[in-house]
Amino acid sequence: MARGGTLAGVVLFSRNVRDSAQWGALIAEIDEAFAGAAHAPIVAVDQEGGPVQRLKPPAIPEATAVPAMGELARLLGVDEFEALGEAMGRELAALGVNVDFAPVLDVDTNPDNPIIGRRAFGETPAVVSELALAWARGLARAEVAWCGKHFPGHGDTVLDSHLALPRIVHGRERLDAIELPPFAAAVAAGAPMIMTAHVIFEALDATSPATLSAEVVPRILRRELGYDGVVVSDDLDMRAIRDHYDVREVAAGLGRAQIDLAMVCYDLDFAEALAEIMPEDARAEARVARLRARLGRPRVGGWPRFPEGLLARWA
Repeated sequence: MARGGTLAGVVLFSRNVRDSAQWGALIAEIDEAFAGAAHAPIVAVDQEGGPVQRLKPPAIPEATAVPAMGELARLLGVDEFEALGEAMGRELAALGVNVDFAPVLDVDTNPDNPIIGRRAFGETPAVVSELALAWARGLARAEVAWCGKHFPGHGDTVLDSHLALPRIVHGRERLDAIELPPFAAAVAAGAPMIMTAHVIFEALDATSPATLSAEVVPRILRRELGYDGVVVSDDLDMRAIRDHYDVREVAAGLGRAQIDLAMVCYDLDFAEALAEIMPEDARAEARVARLRARLGRPRVGGWPRFPEGLLARWA
């Protein structure tokens, strides 16, 4: 939902799809629900490949199962990653999806990280920046908006923010050298969206996770990196948030953190309560409207052919 509690769209998961026919009917229902809106709804999925690919066989037999990006980094070059992003984007567009919550811009620096690992494109910021943004360029060519995540970096945690509230103790010099460069590259590339991490970064704000911090997005992403695109929270139902903050604290924190879109993926009662008290922000609403004006209406059909040359690279 956008600031002020306005519903801006939906995020869909594997649990929302039984088969291709049911999926098509669901997309048509979503489009109809937003028929009177000035702009298309956001219809988003997490379609990273590997362990986080919401639309794939057997539920959607037309879609292509793609390995994790960290695995493909050993097989594909920059041009192939760009072609892969376009191929995945064309499949998403044919499925009525106009926003992909990908690529992961986290740097895989901690082998004990339980949630990022092979989802990351690499173990150095240079590799992540080069390969992730090549993939994102391809996605954009397919007219699907991309979203870099998880700002300012979830790659070195030892906890999964779905289950707990991670804390990173690195100093600012380390963050500038490792965690932040892929996000700076994404900003320079015109990222339509950036998603926050439910992680405390002690060097930036020792008390609040990035999603609720008055320092992390406003100072680092907005002022230092100069980002004026849409900032979306990670799922606010994750235990990193829900185990530590009530709905009023979440609403206030989102306002302080200059979050444009609040994402709630499970608890509709929580979402409704949050919508009622979300502080309004004209700048946030304008950024979301600008994004939605670029999106195509969700339509299912026109299935593309996935490039056989790419399939052969990991078959």
